[in-house]
Amino acid sequence: MSVRIDDLDRKILMELQADGGLSLDDIAKAIGSSKTPVWNRIRKMRESGVIRQQTYLLDAEALGFEACFFVLIRTSEHDAAWQKTFLKALQDRPEVQEAHRLAGDIDYILKVRVANARAYDTFYQALISEVKVHNVTALLSMEEIKSTTMLPL
Repeated sequence: MSVRIDDLDRKILMELQADGGLSLDDIAKAIGSSKTPVWNRIRKMRESGVIRQQTYLLDAEALGFEACFFVLIRTSEHDAAWQKTFLKALQDRPEVQEAHRLAGDIDYILKVRVANARAYDTFYQALISEVKVHNVTALLSMEEIKSTTMLPL
């Protein structure tokens, strides 16, 4: 279900996506409005779920997380109990930044951020000790070419 937003809402959202730490004054100035209508629109978009949370993006490499792996998982298990165990294992691991269930030959893809290959192996060994998987393929990202959290409004 999508929520209706207008051009002013889009402008506000673009500013917030670019820098969530902007003040109401800065946003209002950037979009040619005043502070009160900007605040009211942001409040309404939070209440409707358009804005989920405000957060900060950290530099993974600056913090020592230099390796990014994309992990392709195939499983022969598809029952509810296996899925529950698998999802809990993913939720319990902060190294997993993203997890997606896929259509096609691969069942799941994970984005895993760790310090190095040894840390990935520790993650991998822990995961397969908890959850039975048919096949795991890990792909090391050599270079991040584009990464964004911004939606194309």
